[in-house]
Order: sequence, then structure tokens, then C-alpha cells
Amino acid sequence: MERAAERLVRAVEMLDLRPDDRVLEIGCGAGVAVSLVCARLAGGRMHAIDRSPAMAALARRRNADQIAAGKVSIHAAALHQAELGEERFDIIFAVDVGLFRAHRAAEAAALRRLLAPGGRINLFHHPPVAARTQRLADETAAALRAEGFVVREVRIIPLHPVPMACVVAGAD
Repeated sequence: MERAAERLVRAVEMLDLRPDDRVLEIGCGAGVAVSLVCARLAGGRMHAIDRSPAMAALARRRNADQIAAGKVSIHAAALHQAELGEERFDIIFAVDVGLFRAHRAAEAAALRRLLAPGGRINLFHHPPVAARTQRLADETAAALRAEGFVVREVRIIPLHPVPMACVVAGAD
């Protein structure tokens, strides 16, 4: 399996989705994970954002049937600028997105506002070299803690040839 597809399949598997979950993906890229998530939702709904209008357009084309069915909406926006109304999400996730770098306080505030009570944030990092995996996991966990989130789990997921990090956090 191609490296990008494998990491997204594993990330979506780790979300442990329920059919009625409300899900937000940050940095949806071409929409591969959107397709994988929507296949697991029955009554649930998904929103996906990407700061690149070109990538959001590509994701919309890839997932046109799911959009037409009302299962997903895809927007071009950065997390701290996304207009998602009063929507709250059971699961917020991102794969290889550098949250907390340029707009740390604004992004943390957006996560707190968008996360439903009891919800969780899953942040995945799949670096090009194995030596960076643990460091990215540690840095992500530290950034979440510094912004007042509770880190529930830090996992290193074996993938070939480079492992992927997953940090799971919540507001409680």
C-alpha cells in the first residue's frame, strides 16, 4: 500500500468511530481520509477544512457523492478562521498538520470551542524519518498541555518503514 494511503487508513482506524459521530478533519488535503471516515458514519456527519482552496476543491470533487447526500461539508479555511457555526464535534483530527505553530492561541481557542463535551482530539504525525516520530509526539503533547488540554494517550504506531505518532487529548 502506498505510504500516504497506509497512514490515513491507520489514522482513521485509530479514531474508533461510532456511526453517529460528528467529526472534524483539519487539513483534509485531497479528501482521502474524508472518504474513509464517511464510509464509517451512518447517522453521523463530517466537516473537513483545508487552508488551501485548491486542496479543498479536490477533496470536494473526490467526495461529491457524500456532499450531495449531506454527510460531509468541505471548506477552504485555516482552523482559527473556520466558520462552523454552533457545530460541536465528538472527534477532531489532523494528520501531519502543524497546529500550534503560527496561531497557537487562536487555534487552541478554536479547538476548545469546537470540541463537544467528552470529545477527543487525535493529532497524527508521520515524519519522513523514524528518528523524528517520538520528538513530534512529545512536542505535540507538550503543546496541548500548555494550552490547557488533557493528554489522554501518546502512541507510536508501527508503519513501514517509519512509525507514526498519535496524541489523543480532550478538554476534560
